[in-house]
Amino acid sequence: MIRRAAVLFLAALLPLSAGAGQAQAAGYRYWSFWEQDGTAWTYADQGPSLARPADGDVHGFRFSVSENSADATKPRGTADFDTICAQTPAVDGRKRVALVIDFGTPADAPSGETPPAGRTACAQVPEDATTAEALASVAKPLRYDTNALLCAIAGYPEKGCGEQVSAEKAPAPAEEKPEPDDSGPSVGLMAGIAAVALLGAAAVWQARRRA
Repeated sequence: MIRRAAVLFLAALLPLSAGAGQAQAAGYRYWSFWEQDGTAWTYADQGPSLARPADGDVHGFRFSVSENSADATKPRGTADFDTICAQTPAVDGRKRVALVIDFGTPADAPSGETPPAGRTACAQVPEDATTAEALASVAKPLRYDTNALLCAIAGYPEKGCGEQVSAEKAPAPAEEKPEPDDSGPSVGLMAGIAAVALLGAAAVWQARRRA
């Protein structure tokens, strides 16, 4: 009977140990590229070095950590073309492209770096210019890697380029809000520990009966 109680004790302990761990999800720290459609942002289907915006287009860039394009964080703000390019009159042979540059949050910043304040700019460039060329005209220095991946805008960040970042995400039931302070044990874990303690007490009681 003691051996059976011990087996039950271990069987209860193992799933609790597994549940107490946190699932890890890998993300990437990079500049994402967006196009504004009306008032909504859409993830661009090509890179800024290939995109050729028309006069009046609004393109955006956001620095953040995300797992993929579906998980990417959009640029903040609601500024439109008329607002961003209000002080830039039209010129024959050139086009105006409104740019929204969101440097992200401190949580997404590389270690030791602080994101600058977001900005908007109206780039007036030749009619055949790409978004990358428009960006270079208003937000130098830009930095690219050997695969033409945009690594930095206006010198931010100073180093790194699309590196993988480990992010820990603790599972939380949909009907419950995450605890504001997760430094202590969860309610579920405490309940499990109590259940294990009851199993241990049962084992001791069985041993005393046999004695």
